Amino acid sequence: MQAIEVATPGGPEVLRLVERPLPEPAAGEVRVRNAACGVNFIDIYHRTGFYPQPLPFVPGLEGAGVVDAVGPGAARFKPGDRVAYPNASGAYAQQVCIPQDRLVPVPDGLELDIAAAAMLQGLTAHSLTHSVYAIQPGDTVLIHAAAGGAGQMLVQMAKLRGARVIATVSTEAKAQIARERGADEVILYSTDDFVAETRRLTDGAGVHAVYDSVGASTFLKGFDVLRRRGTMVLFGQSSGPVEPISPLLLLQKGSLFLTRPTLFDYIAEADELAARAHDLLGWLAAGRISLHIDRRLPLAEAGLAHTLLASRATTGKLLLMP
Repeated sequence: MQAIEVATPGGPEVLRLVERPLPEPAAGEVRVRNAACGVNFIDIYHRTGFYPQPLPFVPGLEGAGVVDAVGPGAARFKPGDRVAYPNASGAYAQQVCIPQDRLVPVPDGLELDIAAAAMLQGLTAHSLTHSVYAIQPGDTVLIHAAAGGAGQMLVQMAKLRGARVIATVSTEAKAQIARERGADEVILYSTDDFVAETRRLTDGAGVHAVYDSVGASTFLKGFDVLRRRGTMVLFGQSSGPVEPISPLLLLQKGSLFLTRPTLFDYIAEADELAARAHDLLGWLAAGRISLHIDRRLPLAEAGLAHTLLASRATTGKLLLMP
């Protein structure tokens, strides 16, 4: 089978298309023939060695496809079932073996590429809005990078939870995307001071929570838009990692809360993964939320996909099509 392999950490050029033996599912595993696999910032962190991986390795965590073999004791799925997964190693491949409790069924009527595109970003948005900071009706939240894949999901789920959403984006074209997803107010942080604008839009009160996937360029300023006892949710670092802060800053800014969650701690149990995925894929199938696929690329163009994602020039999901 064909797969993308990283033999040494580095730039996009280290993503090489290779032939690998067809994997056989071990006990409790299921083999999936991928229809699509998603491209995410964490894949870049793995490729560069920022998050070290054993070498050589096949990158990629999420995808969707059809079961084509099951290992001993794997009774939850059978060949022909349509499935998706959010955290299986080696997704950049034509086929991958995955523990059965890491798979979720894809509802009839929902395309597999949509399911693949929704997994990491959609489940992240679900955990952030329902658990990390559980939005209550009437809350006001600030969502950075609202036109990106995760940002669009966050906006829609925050609206489902009854929030007023203030979104930040870098261009007017991205502002239109955020509005289409339901954002009540949009700030262009490339031209406007998002702190001043957020304070103005909230009559000085601030927001209940900030959802920040940008990191270095937005993090510290975000504390200035939170209301007393507000929550800073840092879940990414597309502009670079943040500098350490003193806990006293949280006191000085109004007894704030700071959390740096990872999705995988919110889907660690099979039942929790299944419940979140049931919501997410059900909402997509019913049209209650939607997502935009920026482009679909052949597996061999994984390097281009990483370059596009790192440039922040995309306005939706990037998929590789094995």
